[in-house]
Amino acid sequence: VHTPLYKALHNSFIIQVTTKPKPKMIFRTILLSTALLLSNTTAFSPTKHHHVVPSLQKQQQQQQSSTSSSSLVAPLRAAESEVNFGELDGSDLRIGVLRTRWNDEHVSNLVEGIKAGVTECKVPTENIFIKEVPGAYELPYAAKLLAMSGTVDAIICTGVLIKGETLHFEYISDAVTKGIMDVNLGTMTPVVYGVLNCLDEEQVKKRSSNENGGHNHGEDWGKTAVEMAIMRAEALKGKGTKVGKAGQSELAALGFGGGGGAATKEKPGFF
Repeated sequence: VHTPLYKALHNSFIIQVTTKPKPKMIFRTILLSTALLLSNTTAFSPTKHHHVVPSLQKQQQQQQSSTSSSSLVAPLRAAESEVNFGELDGSDLRIGVLRTRWNDEHVSNLVEGIKAGVTECKVPTENIFIKEVPGAYELPYAAKLLAMSGTVDAIICTGVLIKGETLHFEYISDAVTKGIMDVNLGTMTPVVYGVLNCLDEEQVKKRSSNENGGHNHGEDWGKTAVEMAIMRAEALKGKGTKVGKAGQSELAALGFGGGGGAATKEKPGFF
């Protein structure tokens, strides 16, 4: 089946052949010829022409299908960690967790996630120590005290900051972030940044719970602490530094959790 443009050109040509050509008719024929050349050449091939449209429709359907499927997959991916930690053995490690009492409900959820993360890495429950501080601003100081005690192999500072109407959020967030990094580098003890900085409570819920398509980031922080503690142990191997199995009496004296035995520290604090 020929296109209307082809038919018009064909009829115009027949008219000019059977009658005396006129300038207007010649001009019209030139215009139609040019338009036909610029159009899709598949118009002259009925076989190809009928296969082009279905292929385009198929591509559009595939694109729509991929778009709709990606929108369905996105919420599921939100419940999974974006970091692959592999197999970690933290059976000989001691992990200290510093948590805030401010925004207690959400922080408690994060702590449960941390416990799940380190437990998955084979850290014994009795080697997980938790200490509370009032708010996020106190985390760096508490972290430095714990690092100086030499009683844990890694520290996780966790809290929740939610933006309000004043600049308080910006000042606290910046100070805590810098303070925790300073403890990392100043004591050479891994200190994991487990503070959520969110614009509203809904963002906090998505990041402190595995419900409704969210992901508890505490799980990742726990695994990060184990991985960095192992890295530190490997780096200091053979340098006279004992990693893990430090005395529980030191932790008990600092209020970082129970300490049944009177084991002695095999390595003094960093300072």
